[in-house]
Amino acid sequence: MEKKLDQLEKEIADALNNANTADALEELRIRYIGRKGALTEILKNIKNVPSQDRPRVGERVNALKRALENKVKEKLEAAGAARGESKEQIDLSLPGSRYEIGSKHPLTQIIDEICDIFLGFGFRIVETQEIETDYYNFTSLNIPDDHPSREDFHTFFLDVPPERHEKRGREYKVLLRSQTSTGQIRVMEKEKPPLQVIIPGRVYRPDATDASHSFMFHQVEGFMVDRDIKFSDLKGVLDLFCKSMFGKNVKTRFRPHYFPFTEPSAEVDVSCIICGGSGCSVCGRKGWLEILGAGMINPKVLEGVGISPEEWTGFAFGMGVERIAMLKWGINDIRIFYENDLRFLKQF
Repeated sequence: MEKKLDQLEKEIADALNNANTADALEELRIRYIGRKGALTEILKNIKNVPSQDRPRVGERVNALKRALENKVKEKLEAAGAARGESKEQIDLSLPGSRYEIGSKHPLTQIIDEICDIFLGFGFRIVETQEIETDYYNFTSLNIPDDHPSREDFHTFFLDVPPERHEKRGREYKVLLRSQTSTGQIRVMEKEKPPLQVIIPGRVYRPDATDASHSFMFHQVEGFMVDRDIKFSDLKGVLDLFCKSMFGKNVKTRFRPHYFPFTEPSAEVDVSCIICGGSGCSVCGRKGWLEILGAGMINPKVLEGVGISPEEWTGFAFGMGVERIAMLKWGINDIRIFYENDLRFLKQF
């Protein structure tokens, strides 16, 4: 037995010299002092050792075990220190870190609220691409080639090769969409009436940033195409939307306006939610607040997507999300939505 222990002691010393990784050290520990290790087996069978030799053998085996455990621990700590790891142990009795639960951004909340209202009216949500061609952003919406909005200082044109429109047989410049109305065309190209769709998303215009303008903002476009759709249907839908968004006592007003893609067209106002229509600084003493544009879809737009205006009619509307949020919550500067100031965001 003494010779066997001498041999094991030499084997363990050689193995420790060659074991330089955590995996190798763990393998060595298991081989000699694991449940089926060589030293463990000797202790299990110590009853077979002559009685006069048992104390000496047991003491030596335990000494070898302790020496091996200490050496393995030292080498592991040395390896950790070489990697810059701290020897400090984690104190599980310390309290954990507190993480605050976040919330949706106020603009996301308004988009969700707008979409929920129109979902209740039977509309469905469609999201379309932000990088467009000037065909979808202008031509398909009956906006002429000489319209000021096509100028470089009114639209973010991209410095990339133009895209070819196969049906039109020509190429169109690529840009960041300046309105979500582009989605209206893409939906009507792929689907046939009846249609009842809202399209939320970001739009881009190179406007100088100030309290009421931003080069990037959000819109929600909506349109409906079916047989015998009238302007009165548009008025009824938008009046109900305004009451759902701002309160049942709010009044709506439609003012004649011009948009190339709708005819007739209107600007839609609501009675001032601050003063109730009596006149204040928010509404400029007028008692009304402008919130969106709308109108009956121009027959030329319907013809352009292969829908007969003789059989189908429809209306469309578009609103700025930031505008709705500013009116609803009494915010007077659009820039605050994008500054990521937690003092502001935590209020919502």
